[in-house]
Amino acid sequence: MTALPDPGERTPTVREAAEAWEALFRAQVAIMRRLARDPAFGSLDIKEYDVLFTLSKCPVGGLRLNELNDHVLLAQSSLSRLVERLVKQGLVAREAAPGDGRGVVVRLTAEGERVQREIGRAHVREIARIFGDALTPAELAELQDLSTRLRSRVVETHPL
Repeated sequence: MTALPDPGERTPTVREAAEAWEALFRAQVAIMRRLARDPAFGSLDIKEYDVLFTLSKCPVGGLRLNELNDHVLLAQSSLSRLVERLVKQGLVAREAAPGDGRGVVVRLTAEGERVQREIGRAHVREIARIFGDALTPAELAELQDLSTRLRSRVVETHPL
């Protein structure tokens, strides 16, 4: 469980919040640009890998396109085209949703699982290099806590 801010502390100013946002955003952009150049992705791009990774974490075996869209940073139309490319590569499959003849579920194929695991192992090592070069283990734990708390609060007050 994440800690809530101390009610005795003052609310951040608009400037403080904006500067923190800008720092977070610029760090995220720099990290994503570096990761996008990671040779581990091979013929996939980082957005395609994101879909494979998201599906690999799905406990029910697949997601409807709109559910998948809630977890990736793409517009629905872009995601549909991306999923179609992954289908053509044999990495994901579209199947009828159980109990809903019109619904479609996207799931990883065996080849998609293999590719995701292979890329994922190299990708996580690159992430460890990036973060390990910049932050101590205690700072990484604090960053994780702050990020989790921020995301939880945003989702709680502005559901997807």
